[in-house]
Amino acid sequence: MKVEFWVIGKTNQTYLKEGISVYEKRIQRYLKMELMVLADIKNAKNLPPKQLKEKEGTLVLKKLTKSDCLILLDERGKDFTSVAFANFINQQLQHSYSRIIFVVGGAFGFAPSVYERANFKIRLSSMTFSHQMIRLFFIEQFYRAMTILKNEPYHNS
Repeated sequence: MKVEFWVIGKTNQTYLKEGISVYEKRIQRYLKMELMVLADIKNAKNLPPKQLKEKEGTLVLKKLTKSDCLILLDERGKDFTSVAFANFINQQLQHSYSRIIFVVGGAFGFAPSVYERANFKIRLSSMTFSHQMIRLFFIEQFYRAMTILKNEPYHNS
C-alpha cells in the first residue's frame, strides 16, 4: 500500500525542508511514502476564504480515486496519543485501500466537499501551527508511529 502526504504549496523555510527530508528518508525503511506538493492557487491573496477553500478542494478531489482513504489533518479532528496514532495507522494499512492520503489544508481549512469525501479527520494538537510547520510535525509523528509498530527504540513510553 502506498501512503501519500499532500500539502498545498512549497515549503519555503530551509530548516523545515531539511527536517522533512530527514524523516522522509527514515520512513522509506518501513513503507513507501510520498510527499506531494499541490500547486498554490493563483491569486490566492485576492480571493475570499470561501472561494479559496473551494479551489483548493477541487485540486484535492480531482486527484483522488474511489479506493483512496482520505485523512484530513484538521483542527476539528480526533486527538491521538503517539501510540494510539500508530495503532490507527496500522488499522488503516490492513484495509484494501489503494492509497492512504493525509492532507494538510490551506490557511482557512477545507471546503465542505472535501470534508464530505474524507474518511477521517485527525488533529495533531489543540494549538494552532503554521501550515509550513505542521508538515514537519506530522511527518515526524508518522515516523514515530512506524517505530512504535516495529518496537524500535525511538519512542519513550
